[in-house]
Order: sequence, then C-alpha cells, then structure tokens
Amino acid sequence: MLPEPLGLGVDLGTSGLRLAAVNAAGQVVAELSADYPAAFEDPRGWRDGLGALCHALPGDLRTAVAAIAIDGTSGTLLLCHPDGSLASGPLAAALPYHLACPEQAEAAAALVGEAGAQTPAASASGSLARALRLLEQARLCPEPGPWLLRHQADWLMGWLLGDWRWGEEGNNLRLGWDQHQRRWLGQLAQQPWSAVLPEICPSGQPLGCLGGEAAAALGLPATCMVVAGSTDASAAVLAADLQEGDGATVLGTTLVLKQFSDRPLQGPGISCQRVGGRWLVGGASNAGAGVLRRWFSDAQLAELSRQIDPRRSSGLALRPLPRAGERFPIDDPLLEPLLEPRPVSDALYLQALLEGLAEIERAGWQRLEQLGAPPVQRVVSLGGGARNPQWRALRQRLLGRPVLNRPQCTAAQGMARLALSAVIAR
Repeated sequence: MLPEPLGLGVDLGTSGLRLAAVNAAGQVVAELSADYPAAFEDPRGWRDGLGALCHALPGDLRTAVAAIAIDGTSGTLLLCHPDGSLASGPLAAALPYHLACPEQAEAAAALVGEAGAQTPAASASGSLARALRLLEQARLCPEPGPWLLRHQADWLMGWLLGDWRWGEEGNNLRLGWDQHQRRWLGQLAQQPWSAVLPEICPSGQPLGCLGGEAAAALGLPATCMVVAGSTDASAAVLAADLQEGDGATVLGTTLVLKQFSDRPLQGPGISCQRVGGRWLVGGASNAGAGVLRRWFSDAQLAELSRQIDPRRSSGLALRPLPRAGERFPIDDPLLEPLLEPRPVSDALYLQALLEGLAEIERAGWQRLEQLGAPPVQRVVSLGGGARNPQWRALRQRLLGRPVLNRPQCTAAQGMARLALSAVIAR
C-alpha cells in the first residue's frame, strides 16, 4: 500500500527556517524550525538549513513527500552564475530585504517608467534598486559572468530543480515584474543586462521533479514535485483561511499586513499579487517584533508583558524602527527611529514599543483603505507575536476592531498546502 502523499512547505523567514508537512486532509503531520546555520545573507545557510530540517523528519514521512514549495523574504536578492554557484568575496552575500539603495532610486524609477512609478520597483527600497547595486558591483569585480539575479526563494528553488531559470511571480514584483501585463515594466527587458532576469512563473505551478543532487542531499523521493511558492507573508495568509472582511497581520521580525481585495492596488511600498484567483494586497514595515530583542529576551518579553495594562496608554509616542529607513506605510529610506525617551520601568518601555508597532499597523490599514482596499472588519494575527495576549488586547484598543490570535498558522503550512494542492489537482 502506497503511503499517504504529503506536501512539504519551507519558510525562509527573517529569523530562521521552518518546515511543515501536511496531508491531503490539510492536517499538519510534522513541523520543525531552526536558526540559520550561517548569516542570513549567506545563501549556503538557506540550503544547509533546509537539509538539516529534512533529515530531522522521520524517514517514513520523507518517503511520502509528493511535492515541495518554498517561500522567502520578499526582496532579498543575490547574484549567482547560471549553474546557481555563488560569486566569491562580498558578492557571494545576498542583499537583504530591508536594505535600501537610495543612490539607485532615480535609475530604478527611470527603468520602470511612468507605468511603474507607483510600484515597489520604483522605490529605493525595492529589489530593482538592489539589483542595480549588485550589477554595478559585478562590473567592478574581476570575476567573469554571466550572472543571474535571483530572489531568496527562487535561488533555493533553483537548487531543488537543478535549474535556476525560474522566478516566482510574487517574489519578483519588487524587481519590476508587471503581473497584469505579464511582462517586465518599462525598459527592463531591453537592457543589455536583461538576461540576468528570471523566467517568471505563477505561484502554485509545478515546475518539475527534484534534481538528483537535491534529492540525495535532502533524503526526499526523486519523484517529489517542485512547485513555485510565494513570499513569506503571503504564505502565512494562505494558512490562515481568511474570511470576508478579515485582514491578516504577521507579527514576526517585521510587521506585515495582508488582505484580499476585489481589485489590485498600486503605490510605493505596496505589495499586490494574485493568489487563488483573488488579489492579495498589503505592505511590510521594517519595524516589527525583531526590534524588541535589542533590549529584551523571550523570557523578559513574557514576564514584562504580564505587567502591562493594555487598557491604559503608556503616554509615549515611539517609532520602533530597527534602523533608519521605512518601506510601509511610509516609503522613506531616510526615516529615523524614535526609541526615546526610555522610562525607568522596563514594562512601560515595552508597552510604548508595542504601542508604536500598533500605530504603524493602524496607519498601514488606513493606507490600504485609502488606496481602495475594503475596510478591514477583523484582524487575524499570525507569527510569533500572536502568542502575546497583552499585545493583542493593546492592538485591539488602538485598531478599534476585533483582533484574533492564530499563532499556529505558519507560512510553512501555507506552502505545504499549496504544494500538495498543485499535485493533487493534476
């Protein structure tokens, strides 16, 4: 008797990797997580971390995996050779999603033209600006090309396939892909370096079976199908099963807002991609729970949170950015953090930081509604921050709408369901 087929989902998050296996009934049969074994910007850590998680799965589950899909941080970009190998020296590192390249903003805007002026690709915070910086560095590098530009999830997907030509649609919007016209914006396709751009495929498309190297390294069946994934925030929303009027906030290292809309939205810092036949719109702030770890451990966060009365304001107005620069709801690469004054009470300071994050969230929902998204009636919280009941109550007060915590819904689960549905539908 053949084992029940499983879908395997991989989440390349900002703070680590997560892997989930689900069956055809949508039940999670295994879920594992780990820190990156190297710096976040080192792509070899993504590959090696995935291998370690796969081998931590029981053997009977690994042999039942029928499909795998990967999500990654939207905007983390690298240069590689056509065979996926990395450059030497500084060019071997990816440029992370939060890195703005203001010196390339004007050139990026000129490349996408008027039609792309309101897209993330025209921003200093977009992948296109990072791509231009990488290409400029490559021209000064003695190492010969040719080169490819690939986002985090696309590079690892290429390793799974042994073929690095593909780029998933949602992961490449910030690079200048126009999902409405299904082409690159402006003059991107006419550049002398246009061959570095990926061949775009939609989320959920089966692309082929695992390559021999990846199958051996992961201990997965050679018949396992590789399915185009998504961005990390969109993957979490897929796991949450949003209802009409719901919005989703991912309370991870960064703060991400997502909701379904009847029509696409455009604007600096706005993400918009088609998922399951509907438009999933939103934005990602550089602020998030990650900034809290600058001062507090997990144990301290739990203890200090219990001392917070979420019904009362701290009286402070902070902007808890981890560094200068913001993507959403304000697109400003020079926006400075506001982390002072710091009161004597650690609990009061934590409350003020949480209120600052809630104010960014409130402004984010307001921004999406201004651009034409339907008003959000209820907020579903995902990610590690969704385990904090005081933060939920505080956010509910400041947002003025019900907030539900669903920390059990993870991006890896969303990818696992997407992967399995793609092969079952065939």
